[in-house]
Amino acid sequence: MSVDAPPLAYRLITGPDDSSFCERISAALAEGYILHGSPAVTFNGTSVICAQAVVLPHAVAASDAAIANAVSQLEDPEEFDGEGIA
Repeated sequence: MSVDAPPLAYRLITGPDDSSFCERISAALAEGYILHGSPAVTFNGTSVICAQAVVLPHAVAASDAAIANAVSQLEDPEEFDGEGIA
């Protein structure tokens, strides 16, 4: 990432399950990222590969606000006439 580029709101950090991977996650946390979800691991036939998503807190807040706004704009569920229910 360029020095002038803004930080990404979401990053998926992947790599072999070793101290280097943990150092990369620790560096992201030190930069202000927070963990997003649980880590994932797989075996590629030779070694264990890890993946961990990290997000910036403002991205989570913006997403939560957008969801809250969308929900508030939904029609009142009391007005639902039942059409389309299987």
